[in-house]
Amino acid sequence: MDASHNVTAPRRATPTAPGWPEMLAGGAAYGLMIVLVVWLLPGVADPAVAGVVGLLASGVMGLVALAVAVLIRIRGLSAFGFRRARPRHLAIGAVLGVAAYVLGVVAAVIYTAVTSDAENIQTSYQAAASGGWWSLVLGLIAGAILTPVGEESFFRGVVANALLARYGAWVGILGSAAVFAIAHGINTVLPVAFVVGVLTALLYRASGSIWPSVVLHGTNNAVAFVLPVIVGLATS
Repeated sequence: MDASHNVTAPRRATPTAPGWPEMLAGGAAYGLMIVLVVWLLPGVADPAVAGVVGLLASGVMGLVALAVAVLIRIRGLSAFGFRRARPRHLAIGAVLGVAAYVLGVVAAVIYTAVTSDAENIQTSYQAAASGGWWSLVLGLIAGAILTPVGEESFFRGVVANALLARYGAWVGILGSAAVFAIAHGINTVLPVAFVVGVLTALLYRASGSIWPSVVLHGTNNAVAFVLPVIVGLATS
């Protein structure tokens, strides 16, 4: 017998990090849902309800995009950054979340000064924050928990993950942050989203888990959601 028959043929390695197929499929699903939200959300008459619904939609969109990406080449969610995080990375995420809010405000001011675009596109979110305790609590849950989980699942778990694995730190961090910012539209939120995108991608690269990035994103959103309410109560 030929000795070669006794040698087990090498198996092709199972892909780990997501790639372009996952990014494109997930991105297409995300874009389709943006169209649906833009079409349907204006039909919600109450601004506070519209704000809560918009925040809920942001989280759901990211989770659906992740699900589509996973279905391209089914594997464990650990390949998309769903791994246990070290406590120190979670703590760093909370601190960086506050820093992201401050840097985001500065970036938005610079953007407005350069472009003269001062349109506030988040009036519905502010209406949710000031619309009463029910909308404040629901908006905080949606904006500081569901939205970060959904958006980090796709933009860090798929997009940053794929770019980091294939093109290295610079492209992975700045490229994924740019995609995240553009997904929020060309408006005053764009520079804020870019700042959050850079910091969350940096933290994802350092930790290998999306959870510290979720903490960072959630802290940033919580401060942005609650601080104007606190300031308004203090000055009224």
